[in-house]
Amino acid sequence: MIYLDNAATTKMYEECADIYKEYACNSFYNPSAEYRVALEIAKKINQVRDLILKKLGASKGNIVFTSGATESNNLAILGSKRNGKYEYIFSQGAHPSVYNVANELKRQGFIVHFVGLNSNGQVDYDKISSLINENTRLVSVIHVNNETGAVNDLKKISLMIRQKSKNVLFHVDGVQAFCKIAFNLDELDVDLYTISSHKFHGPKGVGALYVKNINALKPIVFGGGQENGYRSGTENVSGIIAMGKAIEMINIEDNYKKIESLRNNFLSNLKNVEGVKITAGQSPYILSISFKGVNGETLMRALQDKGVLVGKGSACSSKKSGNRVLESMGIPLEEIKSHIRVSFSELNTLEEVEEASKIIVNVYNDIREKIS
Repeated sequence: MIYLDNAATTKMYEECADIYKEYACNSFYNPSAEYRVALEIAKKINQVRDLILKKLGASKGNIVFTSGATESNNLAILGSKRNGKYEYIFSQGAHPSVYNVANELKRQGFIVHFVGLNSNGQVDYDKISSLINENTRLVSVIHVNNETGAVNDLKKISLMIRQKSKNVLFHVDGVQAFCKIAFNLDELDVDLYTISSHKFHGPKGVGALYVKNINALKPIVFGGGQENGYRSGTENVSGIIAMGKAIEMINIEDNYKKIESLRNNFLSNLKNVEGVKITAGQSPYILSISFKGVNGETLMRALQDKGVLVGKGSACSSKKSGNRVLESMGIPLEEIKSHIRVSFSELNTLEEVEEASKIIVNVYNDIREKIS
């Protein structure tokens, strides 16, 4: 089976599985306990905090461990919520774990603005700038779009925000960017940044939220006061330490070069195929492709039968009709219906990608021939 849906989830490194087992079965102690072996576990967890800060390029700030991106995004947005006539700015390109929280804020009576996308998939920067005012509490954008691979210019957005108001919080969903593209959070001036372990070969069910100023956040989960009171509940020790191992193992620059090569090889076999339209974002990890005259779900199922797994979009919303992200880019509905998402990881080989691209072309042509 050739797996090309890495934006949905990635295969965990074998080394991470070994670490996970060690801290689940042997060094399984609760880090909140006071005996020596438990204190060693707490120390290990704090080492992962430092590792994440370093990988983010953040010289200061706090790392709050969560169950994954959905909880991190909820904590960032709802945890920064304050009473009053505040306004919030979100993007039509947001992942459902941000977009649906935005709708919840709207339901609660807050003023919520949704900014559209340009034809290249990036957020409309001018629109964001025009909406920021003295009542704006938070601006939230995605770093790398999970549907198209479009990369938003975070520095440009943060400069807009700081020029308008020093009190606005800047939240970034960095799930498809962290450990995949090079950046420095200090230079980008971001207040809140979300990561998720299973998107970069760590275990599922663990993630983190970077918080520049912890005083900007309030807890949304209450209990024993773990994570300095900002996320109660016994820490997922094995998940956190295994996530740290994945971060240690990843070489962003080397992987990026490899993925570019895989993407370019893949595209070379599709670029001259009649009826194929490729929406290639700035990140080489994700491609959105439409196949004229063929339903994307039909193509996806047919490819599965041939041993190739691709996606239909966000795994958190792929079962729903339509595609908010592609619609906001101005892509016609018929084209959206015929689209699939192909996403790579450094565990893919050139041979796999070469074979998969040929299978996709053959399956597409066979379906078109049958329905013509």
